Amino acid sequence: MDSPILVISNLFFHDGIMLEPSLYTVKAVLILDNDGDRLYAKYYDDTYPTVKEQKAFEKNIFNKTHRTDSEIALLEGLTVVYKSNIDLFFYVIGSSHENELMLMAVLNCLFDSLSQMLRKNVERRALLENMEGLFLAVDEIVDGGVVLESDPQQVVHRVALRGDDVPLTEQTVTQVLQSAKEQIKWSLLR
Repeated sequence: MDSPILVISNLFFHDGIMLEPSLYTVKAVLILDNDGDRLYAKYYDDTYPTVKEQKAFEKNIFNKTHRTDSEIALLEGLTVVYKSNIDLFFYVIGSSHENELMLMAVLNCLFDSLSQMLRKNVERRALLENMEGLFLAVDEIVDGGVVLESDPQQVVHRVALRGDDVPLTEQTVTQVLQSAKEQIKWSLLR
């Protein structure tokens, strides 16, 4: 008589406790400059509820990663994947049992999307001049910790569409002036 085979797949164990699979993959997305100062930070849970705790974590993560060539670190019970470019450090953070490949897909999507949007000029000054695009890109990639998109082409396309449909009250002065110039130009050409 054959004994039954117990198949356990897609189950996670942490400290001997079975964890349910979750769509909430990302705990935070960070971009720091080459001094470890925050340029962008979005936290998706209450692991670090105060700004003081967040900044302390960011300093710690920067100090542990800014001189290494690896791409993955375990820090404070979290999985951290990261990438540096010129004067920027990009981080995607998940729980200690999170799949590193999933987190790396989010990181690569963010970096590649920004690279396309900034015309391969991914550095501090260019990023600061295009923060609106960064906000839109991150919102297209991750929502509330759930990964929505990992294809940079789709992200860039959606950011471009959302940028065109911004209501007048939410446009910057530069966008309003550019729109007015276009309208005047077309009215003169008629």
